[in-house]
Amino acid sequence: MKKILAILLCFNFVLQGTAQVKTVREQAAIINEILSDRLNNLLPKLMTKNNIDCWVLITREYNEDPIVKTMLPAEWLAARRRTVLVFYNNPKTGQLEKYAIARYAVGKEIKAAWDVAKIPDQWTALASLLKQIQPNQIALNMSSDFGHADGLDHTEYLEFMESLNDAQKAKVITAQPLAVAWLETRTEKEMSYYPTLLQITHAIIKEGFSNKVIKVDKTTTTDLEWWFRQKLSDMGLTTWFHPSVEIQRRSSNNSDNTIRRGDFLHVDFGITYLRLNSDVQEQAYVLLANEKNIPENLVLAFEQTNQLQDILTDNFATGKSGNEILSNALNTAKAKGIQPSIYTHPIGLHGHAAGPTIGMWDMQKGVPGSGDYKMHPNTCYSIELNATHNLKDWDRPVRVALEQNGYFNGTSFKYIDGRQTKIIPIKFD
Repeated sequence: MKKILAILLCFNFVLQGTAQVKTVREQAAIINEILSDRLNNLLPKLMTKNNIDCWVLITREYNEDPIVKTMLPAEWLAARRRTVLVFYNNPKTGQLEKYAIARYAVGKEIKAAWDVAKIPDQWTALASLLKQIQPNQIALNMSSDFGHADGLDHTEYLEFMESLNDAQKAKVITAQPLAVAWLETRTEKEMSYYPTLLQITHAIIKEGFSNKVIKVDKTTTTDLEWWFRQKLSDMGLTTWFHPSVEIQRRSSNNSDNTIRRGDFLHVDFGITYLRLNSDVQEQAYVLLANEKNIPENLVLAFEQTNQLQDILTDNFATGKSGNEILSNALNTAKAKGIQPSIYTHPIGLHGHAAGPTIGMWDMQKGVPGSGDYKMHPNTCYSIELNATHNLKDWDRPVRVALEQNGYFNGTSFKYIDGRQTKIIPIKFD
């Protein structure tokens, strides 16, 4: 954990400019290296910690289980036919055994374990393997709280259960705790690349919020949203959601989406790179012709929203639930005169990832299920929130909405590539 924090500190100090996006082939090599490390070093620990010795994942091509997709090699863009993976943490040997009940190996890490000539039926082959290894549990991806951990298709479940004998059926349990742990836990290798992802994200936002891209009284928020999408495509990158750009103005009488002087701009933008995701919201202000600096009341509102971020992350602690963190942070913020709304979520292999949900915009009293999940070390979060401010000369409340991504090592929290502490000024001559 200390080494990961050191990596983040060093990266923030050294990186200058926009990081170079690696070629597709280079990215594939990194993805496979990270996957190998996760399967061989992380997964056995998580299975032991969650007292699950056998994890069975079943999916079909183009109807992929979200977790199976995180286990496929970079060369696989989808599952093939029916893909069945079995992970057995053998208590006798202390080794993780990895099986693919498929016609071919799943990359270099998971070898094929189905002799079609001897056992033509795939379900029979799977049941035979389970009879051979005799696990204590048979964990399946079924979950009411996390869609990420609920990837087993109903048809596949019925056919799988029909292939088992009564003794095997009695061993079937939900894999939810293991599944969520697999998705939320970040490794040292992953964290050595995550800063690049955030640095690229911040650099693109900075460029988009500039007079290089925005033409006052001409560029619309829709134009800018599509500029962000095109920028990613030109760089060989993708996003997991369509960017959004919003305007707040002093007067509510003028509500068109053309960017003008005096506009307070907000962007929500994220990218996917090396199977990791970013999710960032930042704010900019278009200076009036007679302004040299951003209005002081906006600056103070922004600083107060930074304070809300600190209040939230100061409540992070191993073993605290998302709902507990939410309640404590909201109470502290309100006592300080802040009008808060917190809707923070885990981030990593998915944008809205598995782990403790810390509020939703329409659920500020807690989120049943995922909000009851407790925080664990070596996890990443998208600190997403806003504070509402009543400002002089503005005829409606101003909402400062921020979102930045950070890493929790079990005792402390750090932003992966820093956070926005000043409103971005956009000046036109």
